[in-house]
Amino acid sequence: MTSDALAQLFACATAICYAATLVSARLGLRYSTPDTVTLVSILVQNVTLWSAVYWTGGMPKVSEVAVGIFCIVGLFQMGVRLFAYTGVLKIGASRSSSLQSVSPLISATIAITILGEPATPLIIAGTVLVVGGIVLVSWKAERELPSFRWWHLLLPVGAACLTGMNHPLRRYAFSLSNEPLFFSAFMGIVSLAGFLIYRTVSPRKQPLEWNRGALAAFFCTGIFETLSILFIMTSLSFGRVVVVAPIAASYPVWALIGAKMFLRNVEKITFKTIMGILSVVAGTAAIHLGK
Repeated sequence: MTSDALAQLFACATAICYAATLVSARLGLRYSTPDTVTLVSILVQNVTLWSAVYWTGGMPKVSEVAVGIFCIVGLFQMGVRLFAYTGVLKIGASRSSSLQSVSPLISATIAITILGEPATPLIIAGTVLVVGGIVLVSWKAERELPSFRWWHLLLPVGAACLTGMNHPLRRYAFSLSNEPLFFSAFMGIVSLAGFLIYRTVSPRKQPLEWNRGALAAFFCTGIFETLSILFIMTSLSFGRVVVVAPIAASYPVWALIGAKMFLRNVEKITFKTIMGILSVVAGTAAIHLGK
């Protein structure tokens, strides 16, 4: 199996695990808050991955520059969690995953506007599909979600922006020190430190609610997200970003399947929502094929 094929396999596993993350988080958020699931997820990541580092030989010798880069990536990952879980609470797992999957569009926009890369017809077509999908997902959402506010759409988009920046940063860091397991664990420490700072200084922090009905779902969320982090880190450690990113961003399709199976009584999924999600995924793939 070639490195690109293996990277695609890990990227597909990333998409499935991250979709499961959003669905299980939505189940638990019926009884608790985004801050609580964020903390549980970070703790699960630290316990499981640092245990794995210990049992596989301990801390390796790594580049100081790579450590600095993953300090930034870890803080961004904490932001992704907060934005993503709050978005799931506000607009549902299927809508949130669709909007969050535009992260490759963020990367393409940066490449075109800042790096001067050409905008091919396929990139333009992909952009139209993504924008059209977002319109379908969010159109008249206030009729289906009584508590909907327009700025709720910015939550998963914020997560997408941070994810779009994280992928190339990770890939560059791995060119200096190729240690995906260690850096996956290290990101957990940085995310925990960032979360504690956020809880200390933020005037709008949410209460931590340790409801029994939520804890089992949040533990599953932590396991699935830890696996998705480890899988994406592994795929980026030897695969190209342009190969990995579009496959990893296909999780809205899996989230839709999970929502239909497990969230029937939690969130409403319409034909318009389905078409919007498929449009976003198709547009994301077209953007990367057009590079």
